Amino acid sequence: MNDLIQFANHHPLMLGALVASGIVVLFYELRLRASGVTHVSAADAVRLINRGALVIDVRKPTDFETGHIVNARNVDLDKIQRGDETIAKKKDKILLAVCDNGGLSGKAAGLLRKAGYPNAFSLRGGIVGWRADNLPLVK
Repeated sequence: MNDLIQFANHHPLMLGALVASGIVVLFYELRLRASGVTHVSAADAVRLINRGALVIDVRKPTDFETGHIVNARNVDLDKIQRGDETIAKKKDKILLAVCDNGGLSGKAAGLLRKAGYPNAFSLRGGIVGWRADNLPLVK
């Protein structure tokens, strides 16, 4: 213990940098939790789907038809904002929103959380990220 105190006395800049970096990491983590991070990786999405998550694809129907995740439902973002009947009774289910690149699905997950769906998530990278991980799509 004396060595640690002696080191801290001889290297105040290193100690200050260590404390500052710890504060930055803590602040970043708290900010992420406060903003309600909803993005999950493709591997985490597979785990959620295996646990019974309902996949909500917010892409246009034409894009949905070219390929989508198995058992996904195509629900327009406007319907989510108005409260679609497809998901109205699913407040206790895990919901996974999907789009092309993760932008719209992030918005959809945020809307769902505000509407009272605490288990709403977004696929990080969307279908593009899903394909990059060589995961299957159905037509």
